[in-house]
Amino acid sequence: MTLLFITYLAGVLTILSPCILPVLPFVFARTGQPFVKSTLPMLAGMAITFAGVATLAAVGGSWAVHANEYGRYAAIALLAIFGVTLLSPSVATILTRPVVAFGNRILNANGQSSAPTFASALLLGVATGLLWAPCAGPILGLVLTGAALQGANVGTTLLLLAYSAGAATSLALALLIGGRVFSVMKQSLGAGEWVRRGLGAAVIAGVVAVGLGADTGLLARLSSSSTGKIEQALIDAANTGNAGAAAASNGMMAASTTRQGFRSNLPVEGQFPSLDGAVEWLNSSPLTNEQLRGKVVLVDFWTYSCINCIRTVPYIRAWAEKYKDQGLVVIGVHSPEFAFEKKIDNVKRAIGEFQIGYPVAVDNDFRIWRAFQNSYWPAQYIIDAKGQVRYHHFGEGEYDTSEQVIRDLLAEAGSQKVGKEIVTPEASGAQSAPDLGNLRSAETYIGYSRASNFGSPEGLAGDAAREYTIAEPGLNEWGLAGNWTVGAEQATLNQAGGGITYRFSARDLHLVLGKGTAAKPVRFQVRVDGKAPGASHGMDIDAEGNGTVTGTRLYQLVRQAGDVRERTFEVRFLDPGVEAFVFTFG
Repeated sequence: MTLLFITYLAGVLTILSPCILPVLPFVFARTGQPFVKSTLPMLAGMAITFAGVATLAAVGGSWAVHANEYGRYAAIALLAIFGVTLLSPSVATILTRPVVAFGNRILNANGQSSAPTFASALLLGVATGLLWAPCAGPILGLVLTGAALQGANVGTTLLLLAYSAGAATSLALALLIGGRVFSVMKQSLGAGEWVRRGLGAAVIAGVVAVGLGADTGLLARLSSSSTGKIEQALIDAANTGNAGAAAASNGMMAASTTRQGFRSNLPVEGQFPSLDGAVEWLNSSPLTNEQLRGKVVLVDFWTYSCINCIRTVPYIRAWAEKYKDQGLVVIGVHSPEFAFEKKIDNVKRAIGEFQIGYPVAVDNDFRIWRAFQNSYWPAQYIIDAKGQVRYHHFGEGEYDTSEQVIRDLLAEAGSQKVGKEIVTPEASGAQSAPDLGNLRSAETYIGYSRASNFGSPEGLAGDAAREYTIAEPGLNEWGLAGNWTVGAEQATLNQAGGGITYRFSARDLHLVLGKGTAAKPVRFQVRVDGKAPGASHGMDIDAEGNGTVTGTRLYQLVRQAGDVRERTFEVRFLDPGVEAFVFTFG
């Protein structure tokens, strides 16, 4: 219920997002109409359509994205006609006469000539709902990601309906307030006709904005810096209760001790979920809950191209080594984010590069993920010797607390050698801790299903080859240059010489790259502010900016030396076939 309420509030906040602007004229155009017969069906149609399209996009793959594109084209045409009718009563009469006559024959069995206002309002709401999707924020992103990973379910549908109902509520309130304003204008100035024409012009302007991609381009980028922060605050507030409870529990934990009968004050969060469902086990034969009874178990959900997971690996690896003789078993559950991470050979290669020696369950079907009801990378669950989940942690950080939990549960299980010192693993390259004080750029996906802040003037063309250009992107904007085909997860370079540009502000810049179907490694060159990176080169390139894509993984391309400031990153590929997935920063 808490998540439903927060999701509803996130929908209410949508009206504060700049990308809602193209939709508002269509809503205010209903001012003066009966609320129940006109406004309510329009808002209902908008909310239901949005929830339906969002559900399809989450669980139906790229075909649903393209279906929504065609729906947007139809909606743009419909709303353009609607705007013209507001501008000119004579045009409205000509355009609507056959529609009204046809609707009357269907809806009015008694032959009356009244226009089907309910049906037309509902149709207008459906069209508006198709244009609304770009206003999605972080909370809706979490809902859609969960749906994509766990499949369609009643909970996802309820969350989507809650989000759309929240937005419809705020629009309804705006409409009621706007209705009073327009009413005063009509009474005091006799400006009803001009108000109607102004609304018509606003609708046409909105249609033009949508047609030019402003709703998914400039306005969407503005949204990410406004309502996104508010929604993130809601997410953080939702977690405050859990975090506070965990902090209280941690505070009550006694220091590691070897006295007989020690009992940790950590709460019991549930029973050890099943480990069945892995498609393969690496570094070990399959493990079961029964085999692990009597052991303290750390289950770490990760995926090998995730920068947050990569930075956690040194600690997980150090704990596995330090406490293995005292009764700790570490199990990595590799749950892929991208399709290339489902390839067993890729996972084996990553395990070798990260020097992971503990067992890894390859969870390509997300069966273990769902058994734990997990939603995050990385995520750690610590289970006691009796098979009870006693602690969990999502994301990076709080390593001292996690190790203290391990030590207490080992002491509780009877270990006499837990010691007092905590691990301080050495980490280099991408595994180093982030420079949070200078981090102003966020994870940015390149595939069209989750792309944002795209700055090339041509706009993203899904699953089609296109020539792209990019000039001077703004902060946290990126663009393509050359001939690329942008898929749902990645962009693929069709001809040598193409590149990617990103204006960022962070110490480290990483890019997940693969060579796709290319027979040979793909060579590339990096420039920072138009020059070779020199001392600011990442671990995967040299000082001249030269590098090679040999496999699909995360590549560290920039680590700023000295003062960290805003920079323009450019990479040019000397060979075709490269695949680019996501930017991350540290």
